[in-house]
Amino acid sequence: MNKLILDKTFKGENYTSQGLPKAEYENCIFKGCNFSKGYLDNQIFLECEFIDCNLSNANIVNTTFNEVKFSHCKLMGLAFHTCNSFLMSFVFFDCNLSFSIFTDLKLIGQLFNACKLEEADFSDCDLSSAKFMDCNLKRTVFSRTNLQKADFSTATDFSIDPENNTIKGAIFSKDMLEGLLHKYQLKILE
Repeated sequence: MNKLILDKTFKGENYTSQGLPKAEYENCIFKGCNFSKGYLDNQIFLECEFIDCNLSNANIVNTTFNEVKFSHCKLMGLAFHTCNSFLMSFVFFDCNLSFSIFTDLKLIGQLFNACKLEEADFSDCDLSSAKFMDCNLKRTVFSRTNLQKADFSTATDFSIDPENNTIKGAIFSKDMLEGLLHKYQLKILE
């Protein structure tokens, strides 16, 4: 059984070579920590917050993220689809999630706020009622994705095939409708 660590703040720690000790972290704050290419596998994070951290390319196999908030973090290349999906819930604010993989996850109502999601993969996800507020979705993959009632009204650079995804009730800005018509190679004039 994992050690329980409650209400602790970790500041400026480097966990790239020596990993974060295996434990269940509850209501902890990680500020300015570096986990890049490190091992966070089989960890449990409950009601934790990561602020200005670098988790790029970290191993998160079987890691539990329950009610976790990421703010101003670099999360490039994370394989979220390898996490423990039971009770998975997180919020992303002003994060770089480029090249991250979310395939096959249920992310109903997921909030991405002011995030860079270039070349992220949401294939076979349930993103119904998700919100992509002020997000850059350049070359992001949506394939067989449930986007019902998802909000893309302030998202940019997306390309979503309406024939390959479920988009009923999704919200788009009229200025960005070309992202739904991209595959037809139309010229849209203002």
